[in-house]
Amino acid sequence: MSVRRSITLVLAALTATGLLTACGTSEPAADLAAPKGHKDGGVNIGPDQDRIRGKKVAAAADLVPEAIRKRGTLRIGASADASPPLGFYATDDKTRIGSEIDIATLVADTLGLKPQFEEVSWENLFVGLDSAKFDAVLSNVTVTEERKEKYDFATYRLDNIAFEAKKGSGWTVKEPADVAGKTISVSSGTNQEKILVEWSEENVKAGRKPVDIKYFQKDTDYYLALQSGRIDAHLGPSPTAAYHVATAGQSEIIGQLSGAGGDLQGKIAATTKKDSGLVKAYAAAIDHIVQDGSYGKVLGRWGLSGEAVEKSEINPPGLPRTKS
Repeated sequence: MSVRRSITLVLAALTATGLLTACGTSEPAADLAAPKGHKDGGVNIGPDQDRIRGKKVAAAADLVPEAIRKRGTLRIGASADASPPLGFYATDDKTRIGSEIDIATLVADTLGLKPQFEEVSWENLFVGLDSAKFDAVLSNVTVTEERKEKYDFATYRLDNIAFEAKKGSGWTVKEPADVAGKTISVSSGTNQEKILVEWSEENVKAGRKPVDIKYFQKDTDYYLALQSGRIDAHLGPSPTAAYHVATAGQSEIIGQLSGAGGDLQGKIAATTKKDSGLVKAYAAAIDHIVQDGSYGKVLGRWGLSGEAVEKSEINPPGLPRTKS
């Protein structure tokens, strides 16, 4: 069996069992859409995606600033990292596919604009927004109070994160004390990093050992470190962790929490530069695709039905600022 075919079957299995539902719901994501002509009956990971497309909705399109309407394109920043099922490369190793690309395409369609994607490193997503290179970023960005100072958000998915450890670790994580003295990796500049740093600081204040935090920007790098024993666990997005658990069979999820930490449910959002004039248009477009069912079909296809929202929120409460 080829590696690509194996990935396809694993994605199908994940969807059927609900392993990719990352918000803690007990209901499995059973509404997998099998593309026509796809022999496996699972998720199509080929370059010809036969994407679910939308149509222009005047009420939403009219909210787009005139300069962008005249240009006719929506410049969208996306992460270049491979993080299935959110964003990764198809079987041709050059076409980007995943839930984030599908949702961004639907938003652009609804606004009557042609989606124009550019893949960059995580930190350069925000550089691109700051410089007005991008009109939007749809790349698993969590709403935080600190980010709200520079950016506007229109939510489109719930956000949970997970601790992934080597299989058979005999270890569970529910609170800061559970990670005291452990070596745990995260990606820099993420809400996972912020939460882990705060947990480490809380441990120190309580007289416990701090967390030894390591940084990996690529999933492949942290996975190698996990299997070699250089780290005890990795903290990252739940969908990606579930994918790793199922594809390799050598790791397990040992704890899950909201991407906003504490008692606040994290939210993933379409992100734009503060006062760009676009956030209301994004929220209107997201509300439309939720109502017409295309949004639900996209999430179901990628096994993320458990992360669905009923409507888009503009700049809701986010991950709190770091306490000084």
